[in-house]
Amino acid sequence: MKFALCNEMFGQRPLDEVATLASRLGYQGLEVAPFTLAADVRDLPAAEVQRLRRAAEEAGLEVVGFHWLLASPPGLHIAHPDRAVSERTRQFFLALIDTCGELGGRLCILGSPKQRSIEPGWDVRATRERAADFLRSVLPHAADRGITLCLEPLSPDETNFLTTHAEALEFIRDIDHPNCRLILDVKAMSSEGRPVPDIIRASAPLLAHIHANDANQRGPGFGETDFVPILRTLAEVGYQGYLSVEVFRFDPDPQTIARESLAYLRRTLARATGQRNS
Repeated sequence: MKFALCNEMFGQRPLDEVATLASRLGYQGLEVAPFTLAADVRDLPAAEVQRLRRAAEEAGLEVVGFHWLLASPPGLHIAHPDRAVSERTRQFFLALIDTCGELGGRLCILGSPKQRSIEPGWDVRATRERAADFLRSVLPHAADRGITLCLEPLSPDETNFLTTHAEALEFIRDIDHPNCRLILDVKAMSSEGRPVPDIIRASAPLLAHIHANDANQRGPGFGETDFVPILRTLAEVGYQGYLSVEVFRFDPDPQTIARESLAYLRRTLARATGQRNS
């Protein structure tokens, strides 16, 4: 398992500065929210994208990929009944895939709860089918770019579509594309009322990524969530991807969160697997 840091906790701090800091703290990867680069990634000059990629590489970091895909620009939705909205979202999504690939990323993580939720008055089954059709329409391009699209179950407090791992797994199997996989978020899993290790075991065949956070929306180790059984189970199922620290509460400050979260995860992984903490 490897450790990554999500950059949006640092606000508008330039990505190259965040990469240098993350590397100095001991992270191996950087997960990027595209809205921190530009309101619309299509406005990013190609030369700037390449400069950012070189900065990450020179810091010794891998760009893991993008998340918070559709937070900006406004008005996007993957299952909107208005074809104009759907097509505008599709064109932007294709550009996201391209930019992610140019940065060296390999994952596009679809959380974006508001941009997938079923609005009042929409037929649930029809909305689900529109979402599936949308993803099927962009997955061939993702495959061509070597990008895996990861669907993220989120709690009912955030969205009303794909709120459990079981619902997300069923949806992924219906889409039936090798580049469509699952991401699990510890905070979101904690809302399911089921032991997190059980969710991991049930999801293992399609699991591609993990967001590491406490159920209280802070960093790992900043709350009551016990990561020992979580990391032990990930090791048992053979997970070898990234644990990306993603938080939603930024106290006491981003640098302390990043430093202490990584230290906690390293200690806990050593305990969970019976290895020395290096």
